[in-house]
Amino acid sequence: MKFITKILAGFGNIRAMEKLHVDDHTEAIINDIDNAPFAISDNNVLFAGLNELGGYYFFQTVVVGTFHIKTIKGAQLTLTGIDFEIVLESDMEELESDHSNVSNRSISKIDFQIEKEDIDKVDATRIKKMVLTSKKKVVEFTIYKKGTTD
Repeated sequence: MKFITKILAGFGNIRAMEKLHVDDHTEAIINDIDNAPFAISDNNVLFAGLNELGGYYFFQTVVVGTFHIKTIKGAQLTLTGIDFEIVLESDMEELESDHSNVSNRSISKIDFQIEKEDIDKVDATRIKKMVLTSKKKVVEFTIYKKGTTD
């Protein structure tokens, strides 16, 4: 279908050009994600990585999929692992997803504050599940294991 869309766009079809523009925009955002896939849900992929800035530590996430949020109350990420549970709060209260009408995907960039002593727990081998909560939306993720097709 994308081939036909490109042909129609080449002939000046405005709807086809809009589809190409939005799809290219979404793909560019996804390609710019620095982190590897960390966890997956039925309709979302969570990319994540740790970062330090001025002595403060952050668990940076990008959720790509059907999760779409616009809130001024922040988000929480609960990490449940082997013998521990950590609830991380977003570093910003105001969050808004970028949405693509064509591909029906959203991209949500959320950074979570994390204490230095909890950094070693944020390891894919130690975490059983992750739950992202914001407003009334709850998404449960399982850890992504490279090479599995489940």
